[in-house]
Amino acid sequence: MGLCLLVLAVACGKKDEQKQGAQQAPAAPKEYPVITVAAQPTDVYTDYPATMQGQQNVEIRPKIDGYIDHIYVDEGALVRKGQVLFRISAPQYEQEVRTAQASIKIAQADVNAAQMQVNKVKPLVEKDIISHYELESAEYTLQSRQAALAQAKATLANANTNLSYTKVVSPVDGVIGLLPLKLGSLVSPTTTTPLTTVANTGNVYAYFSLNEKQLLDFFRDVKGNTLQQRLATLPGVSLVLADGTVYSHKGRVETASGLISTETGSANFRATFPNPEGFLRSGSTGQVRVSSHIDNALLIPQKATYELQGKRLVYQVVEGNKVKSVEIQVRPTTDGKSFIVQQGLKAGDRVVTDGITALRDDVEIKPAAPQADSTATAADTTRK
Repeated sequence: MGLCLLVLAVACGKKDEQKQGAQQAPAAPKEYPVITVAAQPTDVYTDYPATMQGQQNVEIRPKIDGYIDHIYVDEGALVRKGQVLFRISAPQYEQEVRTAQASIKIAQADVNAAQMQVNKVKPLVEKDIISHYELESAEYTLQSRQAALAQAKATLANANTNLSYTKVVSPVDGVIGLLPLKLGSLVSPTTTTPLTTVANTGNVYAYFSLNEKQLLDFFRDVKGNTLQQRLATLPGVSLVLADGTVYSHKGRVETASGLISTETGSANFRATFPNPEGFLRSGSTGQVRVSSHIDNALLIPQKATYELQGKRLVYQVVEGNKVKSVEIQVRPTTDGKSFIVQQGLKAGDRVVTDGITALRDDVEIKPAAPQADSTATAADTTRK
């Protein structure tokens, strides 16, 4: 019996020793996906909300009093410069033309009669039959009649101009807007409502704004000593339409305000886009997409980062496969999956890409190859 108890005690002691040994043995490092940061050329872009206006947006107003007698166009119609849009009924201007024409005939007859008098008196003066005073008087009368004729011709020209205003023509190529006034409406030069508007959309202006920070980023890497020189070196910009599609023609940023508005804290820019098909319309909205190229961009997945007290950090793998938290400055991309590292990391550094919530500084890990989507995210061309 005693021998059995002794054997049992020895066996239990060995089990306790094995258990203690197992507890004292260090745990194997846990495996984490790790990528090596590499510099690569990358194209990025920034989208800015924009509103569009035609190259010209001309209000069509009457220049005379009268009634709208005929409307030759409809809303949304494409018109050419010089095309008749409206006809205004104003018989008084036709009468003024006829009156001016009659006045010219009278004035011309007076000129002829005065010229005949000069021709009659002149030889008599030369022969000293009558005094020189008579000739001077006849010549002054002729000059007066000639002035009256010139005035009558000016009156006719003015009457013809007013008569031409009865036909309202388009001053530019463009698209007809609303037609608020209908046939029979009484109009005058003082009418507050225009007959219509003609939007010249051969070129379309896209207006957009940049705040102070965006303005600094916008021009940081642009060459040139003056604002116009910098604008001239900018690459062509794209226009993202309201449905998310990209307009087929490239545009250029041509003008920029020299001041930042104290009310909005932003500066205004204008990009010009050709519109040969008339696809773009005044008043529509979109986004101006400004692209740029970065020769050596350091890309990391967004999920490899975390925020702490307003700072963005990553876990960098250092000597001995231990990790330490490193603060970084990043530029977000619009794909929602990756960041461009601007400060805090360099090419060749290794960072943990997944499972970082369980990590702490100085924890040893076992680096592993990342998932395919992580490597693709870091290698893909990104857009801001």
